[in-house]
Amino acid sequence: MPVLYQQVMEFLAPRPGGVYVDCTLGFAGHACGVARCLGAEGHLIGMDRDPQALEMARKRLDELAEELGEAMPKVTLHGEAFSRVGELLAGMQVDGILADFGVSSMQLDQPERGFSFQADGPLDMRQDTRQLLTAEQVVNEMDEKQLANLIYEYGEERRSWRIARAIVRARPITSTGHLARVVAGSAQAVSKERIHPATRTFQALRIYVNRELEEMETLLKAAPKLLKPGGRMVAISFHSLEDRIVKDAFREGAAAGIWDVLTKKPVTAEQEEMARNPRARSAKLRAAVRGESGQRQKKKWSREAS
Repeated sequence: MPVLYQQVMEFLAPRPGGVYVDCTLGFAGHACGVARCLGAEGHLIGMDRDPQALEMARKRLDELAEELGEAMPKVTLHGEAFSRVGELLAGMQVDGILADFGVSSMQLDQPERGFSFQADGPLDMRQDTRQLLTAEQVVNEMDEKQLANLIYEYGEERRSWRIARAIVRARPITSTGHLARVVAGSAQAVSKERIHPATRTFQALRIYVNRELEEMETLLKAAPKLLKPGGRMVAISFHSLEDRIVKDAFREGAAAGIWDVLTKKPVTAEQEEMARNPRARSAKLRAAVRGESGQRQKKKWSREAS
């Protein structure tokens, strides 16, 4: 079950015959739930820049099509970054947009993708394996000052200078395990710190390699132009940098009369889901309605999300 599945379905509220965009298909868990609601007249548009994820999503949606038969909506898949949604869907108006930001469980669980230090693997970290820049290039070629700034800005790591200095001295670094050891050796864990000392550094490198924050900002800027009046956007983030971008985009849009925000506070997972799926512990969902038609829903969800 994907993260915050029930909450996504409640806030996105997919309706029969609607057109909905899942910008981050992954395993297509959310997408399959949306597709079940749309019926034959509906249209599901899915995007994922990870070719492996896109293929897995395609297979799951094909299986769903066999199950639903004539009740299966039209499905269009794009193997592109979600920042291109405005370009790819130019001239269309949709009823809902979903974005589940951050790295997927599949990417974290595959050592060869280089996203995690839980198992040794190459320093890759590319979500789109067709792109050229890898984490190994950044770690081994960026100068110490740039590296420290990157780790501080994207990892919110206050020990960034110490870590950057250790990385430069340990070059060449070609594996996730080697990098994790270098970082851990230079950045002693803070008292009561619950995460591995290398966690923030790995986050920073992943964000930089994949331009994740710029991708988010482009999507959030394009979303209101794609949505019909009354259309909804649901966004799930996993760390403070992502959540801040979503919160600010919705707040600024609300001030300009573009969005009616449905979530006064971010919606988080219930204890049962967090016990079943540890990744859900850091998930935060925010939702908004395009235009003024969301006022009634806004009041309802603001109470429930408080």
